[in-house]
Amino acid sequence: MKKKGIDGMTDYMVRATAADAQIRAFAVTSRELVETARAAHDTSPVVTAALGRLMTGALMMGSMLKGEEDILTLQIKGEGPVHGLTATADAAGHVKGYADNPQAMMPPNSAGKLDVGGVIGAGVLHVMKDMGLKEPYASTVALQTGEIGDDLTYYFATSEQIPSVVALGVLMNRDNTVRQAGGFIVQLMPFTPDEVIDRLEERLSGLSSVTAMLEAGNTPEEILELVLGEFGVEITDRMPVAFQCNCSRERVEKVLLSLGKKELEELAAEGKEVELHCHFCNKRYIFATGEVAGLMKAAGATDVSEERS
Repeated sequence: MKKKGIDGMTDYMVRATAADAQIRAFAVTSRELVETARAAHDTSPVVTAALGRLMTGALMMGSMLKGEEDILTLQIKGEGPVHGLTATADAAGHVKGYADNPQAMMPPNSAGKLDVGGVIGAGVLHVMKDMGLKEPYASTVALQTGEIGDDLTYYFATSEQIPSVVALGVLMNRDNTVRQAGGFIVQLMPFTPDEVIDRLEERLSGLSSVTAMLEAGNTPEEILELVLGEFGVEITDRMPVAFQCNCSRERVEKVLLSLGKKELEELAAEGKEVELHCHFCNKRYIFATGEVAGLMKAAGATDVSEERS
């Protein structure tokens, strides 16, 4: 039986501090949203695990953004069979994501687990933050293991100079649906004394995996107690999280309009329906021949107005 979180949802995130604000932490349970992505993209079990980890990490990192309109994008490009993964999150607990090759397969690793590192392979992690500035913040780091948690830990250390531990996990059912998904991030503030760091490292070394904690019925609050209990955990915020795509027919029309009058004329001349689909949620949008012709007229009007200006 799944525990209900806030507002009747099982997926939610908590933010916290510990050790007199010398540590900040995040924890999330994300089973429903990872299952939503699996169903939308028909991902293989190992790709579900990889994409689920990336989206879960993006959720927690997105909650670190300051502005309501700020957007975080995590993109992995690897030499493995999945080729690439993309996840986008905001500060309000919304995330979406997709895999370049959703049906990619990989044998289990030596421990008999889903081989996320293998399906991704050697490659890079791109982190982009659109904060409404002229140019978005962008950073690229080499993948360390492809297990995603390790790679985000490395990103924080090298690009943001924040000592962090990122733990992510996805557990699958035998029918290939998602059984558990979630993660936590623990970060040390610059003034954290060595004594606290040593005690934290010792505590982390004895922890079970994220999925084992979730399978045992632990909530995000209880996970942080397991991770940081001796340091005095203070929960500062709780929020529901969900897979949410903001695509719409109007947005897709704008994509078609951006093709220009000439390209639209060629599409209209073919006399066929035009079908576009959203990479993030896989929703398909179909435009009849008459609709394409209407967009062609709109594009023509746009061209004329641009010429006059």
